[in-house]
Amino acid sequence: MKKCFITEEKAREIASRYPTPYYVYDEKGIEDNFKELLDAFSWNKGFKEFFAVKATPNPVLLKLLRAMGCGVDCSSYTELLMAEKLGFSGDEIMFSSNETAPEEYVLAKKLGAFINLDDITHIDFLKEVAGIPERICMRYNPGGDFTLNNRIMGTPADAKYGMTRTQLSEAVRRLQAEGVKEFGIHAFLASNTLGSDYYPALAEVLFTTVKELQEETGAKFIFVNLSGGVGIPYRPEQEKNDIRLIGEGVRKAYEKTLAGTGIRIFTEMGRYVLGPYGMLITKAIHFKHIYKEYVGVDACAANLMRPAIYGAYHHITVLGKENAPCNKVYDVVGSLCENSDKFAVDRSLPEIEKGDLLAIHDAGAHGYSMGYNYNGKLRSAEVLLRKDGSYELIRRAETVDDYFATFDILPEFKK
Repeated sequence: MKKCFITEEKAREIASRYPTPYYVYDEKGIEDNFKELLDAFSWNKGFKEFFAVKATPNPVLLKLLRAMGCGVDCSSYTELLMAEKLGFSGDEIMFSSNETAPEEYVLAKKLGAFINLDDITHIDFLKEVAGIPERICMRYNPGGDFTLNNRIMGTPADAKYGMTRTQLSEAVRRLQAEGVKEFGIHAFLASNTLGSDYYPALAEVLFTTVKELQEETGAKFIFVNLSGGVGIPYRPEQEKNDIRLIGEGVRKAYEKTLAGTGIRIFTEMGRYVLGPYGMLITKAIHFKHIYKEYVGVDACAANLMRPAIYGAYHHITVLGKENAPCNKVYDVVGSLCENSDKFAVDRSLPEIEKGDLLAIHDAGAHGYSMGYNYNGKLRSAEVLLRKDGSYELIRRAETVDDYFATFDILPEFKK
């Protein structure tokens, strides 16, 4: 059974100031989880987590993570600007992008970020628009299917990202000729994995590749970025990943291949770090009794789009009815003019009444950040639930004036 980090009383207290729908994040849960991650990889003295800004681009949350030693993984000009405004620089920034615009490379280089080249053709492009830095990272795509225990975890051959193995060797030599002195390698081969096997298997692939490249070229590798892919238990019957067991598996792979090298381990676990510690709070406002039973809420796919585009499962708790029998079957839906706008389909829940607050779990990563304005919907507020029980508005809700602001070139919308 999934537990809520917020009570009905607290959710209603927040709603009295910041109306639903709103996102709420759990400061204590975030800190405790991040400390576990650091402990799991403490065997590697240079370990660093680079939180993926795209997962949850909120300045207050990013500053909270930075205070615990976290860096940021940026993939766009705007994300780099946010990192700069929050004081991140140099080794605190990983810049991983594809089909990258010139101004993005220019800013990444200015900030001293680790630049992660997605393609071998980007060597000449980066040289032309910004110049080649003395340290650089390369993204690897091994092709084929990535399998564990005869189960396909991902299909790198179908992904648009990264270089082939042959291209890696060529890229290292070309970059050495351009004055690069230190290298890193990065790969992302599977998404939202459960269990302890994925990271150690990926690590073995990358550690072996690094060793081969060093022997082939004499290049100095200073880090291996295992990226993301460590998942979270969206469903109540699933168990949380044992991050200590994962860290130990990576350590064993490291000792087997890279022992004594001092090569640093980097990760980008945006979903793992923040996913379970954010919820979308929404109110039941309508009921429809036709061929099915529908509960209409004041949030919609514009607030949380994963269920609409992926059919993704997000657990729902009816606040105040946590112990009530789940003896009703509903579709929980929003108000968009799209039939996919459903947070749950045929979900067994307690009987819901008008005004009930529903907490949609595991929305702390790739939740708010994927929001949009279809049907003229406005993006919701974000609130941080502090460890002492207080709460803080960390992003206000959009207003109609915000929505119309980009039309201010037209006379009808000038203020």
